[in-house]
Formats: sequence, C-alpha cells, structure tokens
Amino acid sequence: MESHTSKPVEEAVTETVSDTGNQEQPKASAAELAKSKAKLPKRLGALCLFFAIASISGIVAKQGVLFCVLTLMMVVAILGRQRTAMYMLQGYTVIQLGLVSMLPVILYDPDNLVVGNPSIFRLGELEAKVPDYIIFAILILLSMLQVWIAFTPKVKAYFNSKINMNIMS
Repeated sequence: MESHTSKPVEEAVTETVSDTGNQEQPKASAAELAKSKAKLPKRLGALCLFFAIASISGIVAKQGVLFCVLTLMMVVAILGRQRTAMYMLQGYTVIQLGLVSMLPVILYDPDNLVVGNPSIFRLGELEAKVPDYIIFAILILLSMLQVWIAFTPKVKAYFNSKINMNIMS
C-alpha cells in the first residue's frame, strides 16, 4: 500500500471523500477545507487586541463611550468570523486613514498657530516634547498598517461566508 503523506493535499482530500462510498456527499476541495478551518491570523489578532485595549481605555476615560462600545462589538464579530465584520473592519480602517490624513488640515488654526513649539506628548509616566508632524506621521503610519492588515488575503480567508447576521436563515 502507498502512503498518503507524499501525495498533495487535494488528492488526499478527494480520495478520502470518494473512499467513503457515499455518493450523496459532495466532494470538498482543499481550498474549501482550508478556508473553513482557517485560523485567526496573528496580524488580525494583534489588531483586535489593539482595538480592544484602545476601546477599554476610552470607556475607562469616558471619552467616546458609544464609539468604544461599537468598536468592541466589531472585535467580537471579528472573533466570531462574521463576514460583515470584515466589511466593517475594512470600512473602519479606510475612514480612519482618511480622517487621520486630514488631521493636520482639520487642526490648523492660524489664530492659534505657534510655529516651532513642539507638542507635549504624555503616555503614562513618559513625557516628551515632540513636533506635531512626527505625531501626525506616526498616526498615519499606524492607520496605513491597519488598512494593510484589513485587506490581506489571509484575513479575508479567515472570515466564513456561511455565517451571516441573518437570524431568519
């Protein structure tokens, strides 16, 4: 007898399905099986962790509580592999990139503009004087990273198209 370990995955899957003798079962391709058993990509897990931490800190600080709750609900939907969560994540990141990119224009106030004075950046005990353009650049890079993660093919393969939010089906 020949060992199945040396054969490609597709042949092994079709062979095991055809060996059962049940003609009513449809043959599953390797791509469908891989798609249904896709694990949570590490990048998406890190992004969900970032969203969860940011949302919880926003709730604790009582800043944008409704937005933070909605973001936490999106994280739960992502972990539940909902297809609509993928669309929400992609839309969320694109809108965020657009808003963060327009932040310098939105915050520009000629009456209150003091050229050359850096902003004070506080993160816990860390306090630093950082120029505004560096803060804007970091925010834009983080948003671009989020967009890249949201549109990665591995992330798209993680979401299950059979699961939807229709309670009637």
